[in-house]
Amino acid sequence: MRMKPVPEPTAKMMDEDVFWGIVQTSIDESGGDRECQKDVLVGELEKLEPIHIIGFRLATDKMLYDTYNSKFWCAGYLMNGGCSDDAFEYFRLWVISRGRDVFNAAAANPDSLVTQDGFGEEFYEFEDLWYVALTAFKNVTGKELYDYINYDEFKFCEGNYPVIDFDWSEDEPESMKELCPNLFGRFHKDNNLS
Repeated sequence: MRMKPVPEPTAKMMDEDVFWGIVQTSIDESGGDRECQKDVLVGELEKLEPIHIIGFRLATDKMLYDTYNSKFWCAGYLMNGGCSDDAFEYFRLWVISRGRDVFNAAAANPDSLVTQDGFGEEFYEFEDLWYVALTAFKNVTGKELYDYINYDEFKFCEGNYPVIDFDWSEDEPESMKELCPNLFGRFHKDNNLS
């Protein structure tokens, strides 16, 4: 494969409609299989110019940043029976992988995720979504994508996440039920709290 030229470091995110179009293609072509979805995403990104592959990763990072909050973490905790820092990243990546409508509904109210199925997977996580742009970029340029992000201008990366003021606790199930009543009813082992 002929390598594509790399751009100057950028902070430009991919257009939202283009981003969600790529994700939807991966959903439509994978039938719920995450390994297949990952492969479709890499393949779709490899068709693009390197600057747009970076833009896909930056758009993903911005969505992760925007959903880094207490209520979203509560949803991840309930759906996965626990949720470490890394698992919270993978959970939010899974939400993104479900498409625009699911993501937007969850960003407004994470309890809406009660309608989602795990497609037979043990956890509601999709760690590989974190790497699809990195893989595609390396495949078409031979370079590392991280070297072409302008971190002086792009501030929505993991190191800049806000501090979360948790308004729920696993030791106080009522606090989780209050934030995400539908998810609590479906996933919590003590969902019969009065």
